[in-house]
Amino acid sequence: MSSDREALKAEFLRQAGFADAQRIPLSGDASTRSYERLRTPGGASLIFMDQPPALESSVCPPGATREERLALGYNAASRLAAGSVAAFVATATYLKSRGLSAPEIIAHDVVAGLCILEDLGDGLFASLIAGGEDERPLYEAAVDVQVALQAETPPDVLHAGEAAWPLLTYDALAYKVGADTFLEWWPKFAGLPAFGDEAVAEWDALWEPVFVRGEAGAAVFTHRDYHAQNLLWLPARSGPARVGLIDFQDALKAHPAWDLTHLLQDARRDVSAELEALMLERFLAARPELDREAFLADYRALAASNAARILGRVFARQAILGRVHYTTYMPRTWRYLERNLQDPALSDLKTWFDRHVPREARA
Repeated sequence: MSSDREALKAEFLRQAGFADAQRIPLSGDASTRSYERLRTPGGASLIFMDQPPALESSVCPPGATREERLALGYNAASRLAAGSVAAFVATATYLKSRGLSAPEIIAHDVVAGLCILEDLGDGLFASLIAGGEDERPLYEAAVDVQVALQAETPPDVLHAGEAAWPLLTYDALAYKVGADTFLEWWPKFAGLPAFGDEAVAEWDALWEPVFVRGEAGAAVFTHRDYHAQNLLWLPARSGPARVGLIDFQDALKAHPAWDLTHLLQDARRDVSAELEALMLERFLAARPELDREAFLADYRALAASNAARILGRVFARQAILGRVHYTTYMPRTWRYLERNLQDPALSDLKTWFDRHVPREARA
């Protein structure tokens, strides 16, 4: 870290009243953010988030055309927030206004990319389950959060004081550029020849109706990275507030199935087909207004596209860049993808994968 960045952080902490806090680095993910735990002299614990703005490409301006988004880069095309502190603060404020457990914002500087927030603890769902906690009550609570979130139409813009962030739509272009990263990165990782023009054209034609349906159904607030490593168990709270929410700055309006695809086909831990089915039934029982068969068809198709995106953009790309631990998640993600492709409605997509990605090239 540059001395200038460290000086900026120290001054921010001083102005916020935490110059004397002990700073304990925390492990991060594949993003450009970093975190520290702050221990105050009085014994309080807080989280210090550092998101250098210059490390990410441009976000999507509201109203940008397809061509403008593509020219700006992956973040704009996918409608990712590029780690924006404004997005994090505004989204946290909205979630808390809904009675949900996003961290309270203690201090922030949108321009500098710095934020101090409530420490929700270390009770990540993934860690608790690995330690022997019964997974079913945790997943039931996570599904109930989805039901609560989807009970109200979200605003077009999220506000938190001077911070404001547009809640854009997860549209067909965002789905496409995500899934298309499989075409770019999987051959490089698996040692396959690049996909030819005919294979790419067929890929585009097969996915297009899936993405159109995804965009058409985009009506609910969507966390976008809703899985067991971004959910914390807060048993002292009640109802949906028992689930602590983090890493939600990329939120959009999206199809009601999208967050469930992340939760129930978690690339970082096994979720059995039996648990997945039970949780989908719980969700649908709480949302009887949804067309059950149409919803499940969309869920499987969007989950398949998400698996392709994760295999390409997240895992193959990161492995090629040297983060080889991502290869351990690949077999699980392929199993999820293949589970989805058993849907007869996706038989042509299954044929595409069988033709172009042989078994030995599926990690």
